[in-house]
Amino acid sequence: MPKFRNPNSPHSRYKGLVELPSDHGLPVPDMPAVRDWTEAERDQWRQWWESPQAAMWDESFIPTVAVMLTYFGKILDGTATSTHQMEFRHLAGALGLTAEGMKRLGWAFEGDAE
Repeated sequence: MPKFRNPNSPHSRYKGLVELPSDHGLPVPDMPAVRDWTEAERDQWRQWWESPQAAMWDESFIPTVAVMLTYFGKILDGTATSTHQMEFRHLAGALGLTAEGMKRLGWAFEGDAE
């Protein structure tokens, strides 16, 4: 049986997690005016930008989140290809919106880093 990882090891990649505040208080940026967004997409945009992970994003993340939102819309309306779905999963991880992405980025929710 393999040994469990020790997060307290000096060589652990999980040491020194950044705790993300549950309410970062940052404003939700305007959506790019590149197309008409559905109400579901507008709601999702707001949810992502109000998430604890968004505390680590700046305005340079707006295009990336917008691209991810485009894939999200395609997934919702059933027009997403397997490539769209794969890219959505990749972006979600890269933005820290998945458990694996948060772990890789060294992020933890406030109170979970103990």
